Amino acid sequence: MAKPRRWTPPPVLRASAALHVAAAAGVAVVPAAWPWALAALMGNHALLGAIGLWPRSSLLGPNLRRLPTENARLGQVGLCFDDGPDPAVTPAVLDQLDRAKAKASFFCIAAHAARHPGLIEAIVRRGHTVENHSWHHSHRFAAMGIGAIRREVGEAQQILTALAGCPPRFFKPPAGLRNPLLDPVLAGLGLHLATWTRRGYDAVRRDPLAVERRLTHGLAAGDLLMLHDGSAARDGDGRPVVLTVLPRLLDTLAVRGLTAVSLEVVADD
Repeated sequence: MAKPRRWTPPPVLRASAALHVAAAAGVAVVPAAWPWALAALMGNHALLGAIGLWPRSSLLGPNLRRLPTENARLGQVGLCFDDGPDPAVTPAVLDQLDRAKAKASFFCIAAHAARHPGLIEAIVRRGHTVENHSWHHSHRFAAMGIGAIRREVGEAQQILTALAGCPPRFFKPPAGLRNPLLDPVLAGLGLHLATWTRRGYDAVRRDPLAVERRLTHGLAAGDLLMLHDGSAARDGDGRPVVLTVLPRLLDTLAVRGLTAVSLEVVADD
């Protein structure tokens, strides 16, 4: 497993803890003030919940949204695929990446990976990385308690490590949503949170051109791009949108002198 890292509460969580202490102390001194204390705590929890709904925020802890400056200087763009592996899509994505000599990171749902171990082997054998996208990809993930989060992330880490032969280094929560309890769990497992610079919404949009425009408009070195090899939307002909978009995206990168890379290029801190 990856080496655990030290967790330091970010300022917003330290402020939240101080507010809880102050509210408790205030009520102890002036019991009649409990409605005000309760309102303050409810507002605090609402604020933390809203921050968790902002995937690219770093207020709840470190968040890899772009490649480091040195990788940007080298003209690299991070390419990530979520929600797989999918036997109907992942092999074709791997073939397209091979043709362009591009690399990517696959944020895999461990339950899917366990059903398709050969696809995990193919991802690794063809030079890409396997990362952690939770055990079951529950839509309730951001509302889970710390025990449930540990199970979702920890079980996924064990499954994906066994299948890939090396532990994932990065975690992306379902839909990018999280709560204040996630980062200490990631630190204990030696994982780092990763999200994106730009996404194409190819899991919901059926128009390949619209997806492509979202990914390429303002595209720059160091960007971290997110697509889906699992949960892929289909166009009007039933073709996965990602399979139309990806070759065009890789051509655009080549024209602009950019190179698609996996998160393997990100150095450990």
